[in-house]
Amino acid sequence: MDLKKSPKADLESKRNILLMVGLVMALGITLLAFEWTTKPSKADSLGSIQSQEVEEEIIPITREQEVKPPPPPPPPKVVEVLNIVEDDVEIEDELEIEDSEADDETIIDVAPVIQAEEEEEEDEAQVFFIVEDMPEFPGGELALRKYIANAIKYPVIAQENGIQGKVYVTFVVDKDGSISDGRIARGVDPSLDKEALRVVNLLPKWKAGKQRGKPVRVSYTVPINFVLQ
Repeated sequence: MDLKKSPKADLESKRNILLMVGLVMALGITLLAFEWTTKPSKADSLGSIQSQEVEEEIIPITREQEVKPPPPPPPPKVVEVLNIVEDDVEIEDELEIEDSEADDETIIDVAPVIQAEEEEEEDEAQVFFIVEDMPEFPGGELALRKYIANAIKYPVIAQENGIQGKVYVTFVVDKDGSISDGRIARGVDPSLDKEALRVVNLLPKWKAGKQRGKPVRVSYTVPINFVLQ
C-alpha cells in the first residue's frame, strides 16, 4: 500500500525556493558586513611617554700588573774554616824581629833623588790655547789692528786680479813675549797669505800669557782682512 503525503507537507517541492532564499540572505549579509563602517572614538590624550632612567655603566679602570723581575739569587754562604792548632804544634812561619837600633857603624842605603828634568822640558815645550792671563799686544787690541794696517802692503798681483778676503794667521807667543811658529790657519790666495805671514812675524814683543802666575807659551790667532777700495 503506497503512502500518500499531503502536498503541504512535501518539502521537496520548496527545496529550490528555500535554497535561493538562503543564498540571497547570505549574500546580503556579506555585502552589509563590507559596507559597515565604525567611527573611531575620540581619544582624551595622545598618551604618555614613560621615561626610564638608564643607569650609567661604570667601567672600572684597570692597570696592567707590573711584572717584577725575579729576585737575584742569594749570595753563596761563605763558610769560614777554622784550623784548630794544638798548643804543642810548632808554627814554622814565625816572625823574626831583629834589632833595628842604629849605631855609628850602621850603613843606611838611601836611593838618590832623580829630578824630573824631562817634565820641565815638556812644560817648556807645551803650548796652551786658553790660560788664566791671555797674552796681550802692547796697547791692546786696537793698537794691534793699527799696527797691522800700517804694516800691510797689498800685493800688486792681488790688486790686478781683484783678489780680496780674510786671512787667519796662527802664531805662538813665547814666555818672553816674542812671536814664533807663525803659520796660515785659513788662507785666501798665496800672495795675500805670504804678506799676512810676513807682517805677523815682524810683530813686536807681547805681554806673555800666564798660567797660575807662571809665564807659558800660548797659541794666538789674528785675522787680517784684505779689502780693495
